[in-house]
Amino acid sequence: QAPLVESGGGLVQVGGSLRLSCLASGGSVNSYITAWFRQAPGLEREIVAGISKSGGTTFYGDPVKGRFTASRDNANNTVYLQMDNLKHEDTAVYYCATSNTLGASFSPIHHYDYWGQGTQVTVSS
Repeated sequence: QAPLVESGGGLVQVGGSLRLSCLASGGSVNSYITAWFRQAPGLEREIVAGISKSGGTTFYGDPVKGRFTASRDNANNTVYLQMDNLKHEDTAVYYCATSNTLGASFSPIHHYDYWGQGTQVTVSS
């Protein structure tokens, strides 16, 4: 089984909501932080949100602050990204990633050891 599997993407209208899930297995289960990144066509991959293993620390990129919420269910090895008030510019492939490095900060892509295959989110106007 792949170490990280995302689900929950799809097509939604502007102003709508989606919840993404990221199921961890194997070596990714004991990660210190989990993050959501996204990549739109022609653009670089950018961080959307991050959450610590305990759930006590979260991080959000400026474009999604106040609209997206990261949470986790450690009993089920799952991290969620609740996305509300979606905008057209949120359209992208969303990836979850985990880092096994103690003290790693959220933003740098190179801090992450495992990546999911991505799930497409399309926001239509």
